[in-house]
Amino acid sequence: MRLPADYHMHTPLCRHATGEPADYAKRAVEIGLTEIGFSDHSPMRQDNFDNWRMNFSQLDEYVEKIRKAQKDFPQLTIRLALEVDYLPGHEDWIRELAALHPWDYFIGSVHYVSDSWAIDDPQKLSEWKNRDSFEVWQIYFERLAKAAESKLFEIIGHTDLPKKFGHRPTRDCTPLYDKFLDAAKKSGSAIELNTAGLRKDCKEIYPSREILEIAFQKGVPICFGSDAHAPEEVGMNFPEAISLAHATGYKEFCQFAKRKRLFVKF
Repeated sequence: MRLPADYHMHTPLCRHATGEPADYAKRAVEIGLTEIGFSDHSPMRQDNFDNWRMNFSQLDEYVEKIRKAQKDFPQLTIRLALEVDYLPGHEDWIRELAALHPWDYFIGSVHYVSDSWAIDDPQKLSEWKNRDSFEVWQIYFERLAKAAESKLFEIIGHTDLPKKFGHRPTRDCTPLYDKFLDAAKKSGSAIELNTAGLRKDCKEIYPSREILEIAFQKGVPICFGSDAHAPEEVGMNFPEAISLAHATGYKEFCQFAKRKRLFVKF
């Protein structure tokens, strides 16, 4: 069976990953992948917005690193992309980023539920003690729906990220999922099966089977990503992600080139 493309991987420019793009590409070839995509954390308009992304002055360097990997590994299709934070009011900045290089896709991710709190930041873990889990999930999924509605992204990233540290609401979140997935379907956004959740406290792929079942019912397309921050994480747990996709009814996934979507059966 052909392995799906791994569309979510990082570089040391984000300040919390190890290994150069060539190391990730080498690992991809070793495990039998035929296509990968680098999607490092994009810069913000304001440098040092946080400590886990490149500065704007490093963007060209990032592109050069990916272009070099493309030349060094001609047997592997390597896509150029970014993981872009969606924050309300930052849409113009995202459009400016989109115009700077011939990107293959953007992953739109929500990390921030306020101007200062990224819910997956281990340095801000104590913030959860002061928050109601359902309210956090509500804000998060509202922003995720707005990200999809913006049509600025081909892929929406790790769609239930708030579970990373094991925080889960006791209330029914189905209406939140429905609103977001309706927006994704209407805008043509794919969601990723992100295997990094299996390496976190939640021990579960993003998104959960519950969300993925609803996504399939609504006709929301999927792609795959390891969210690799080290070469050995490339394609990690893809067999489990493929099994989950098949179990919920999916028979095809998305690939992207120059921001155009192609469906591939698997």
